Amino acid sequence: MDFSGKVVIVTGASSGIGAGAAVHFAELGALLTIVGRNVEKLQDTSNKIKAIKGQEPLLVKADMTNEDDVKRIVNETIAKYGKIDVLVNNAGVLETGTIENTSLEQYDRVMNTNIRAVYQLTMLAVPELIKTKGNIVNVSSVNGIRSFPGVLAYNVSKAAVDQFTRCVALELAAKGVRCNAVNPGVIITEIHKRGGMNEEAYAKFLEHSRTTHALGRPGQVNEVSGVIAFLASDKASFITGASLPVDGGRHAMCPR
Repeated sequence: MDFSGKVVIVTGASSGIGAGAAVHFAELGALLTIVGRNVEKLQDTSNKIKAIKGQEPLLVKADMTNEDDVKRIVNETIAKYGKIDVLVNNAGVLETGTIENTSLEQYDRVMNTNIRAVYQLTMLAVPELIKTKGNIVNVSSVNGIRSFPGVLAYNVSKAAVDQFTRCVALELAAKGVRCNAVNPGVIITEIHKRGGMNEEAYAKFLEHSRTTHALGRPGQVNEVSGVIAFLASDKASFITGASLPVDGGRHAMCPR
């Protein structure tokens, strides 16, 4: 997979899957725009990319729920590189809550980040992607494919990402732009802790993942970033509208 000269935008690149994907694209020769809210952690990702490529990526501090910030991502990328070849919509939040104890405020927070921001950024990037015959990779979740209690708004948001992926794929296929999604299972990142788990709860969660994933373990970031790069590459030139589980078989399980 060769991304030499290709311009790749990765949102949520300050940690976890986004950071891993950005670094992996750099290893494959890409020019990067990395986006995140935490400038210090985003700089860590930038440093790793600079160590690989000898040049810094474009670093954009942005709140994905702020429309002006989202516009800057595209505008600054075009100003620096003149084009966009790949958009990786990775930024997302996870919050716990059931229909009995959730709130509209929680629903809005999760949906605004996980799908509304994806809708806006994709809409703005598409004219540039059409020019380059580029493609889009959305980071969804196994929660978009299967139903799990206790994370209601998150489930709904990721199901929306999968539907969005399929619709955009059909709308842009005739123009040579592909759109796919990856659907990770439990991957060892910071997202669950940011979603409210303490160290003890997180340790129990990872242990429980041994039984909820057919392969008997949670996944690693590089196991997702490699699939993102594959879907964005010419190796996947005949794949569009797909939601590809990267979840150790969790989507196929039906415990009895």
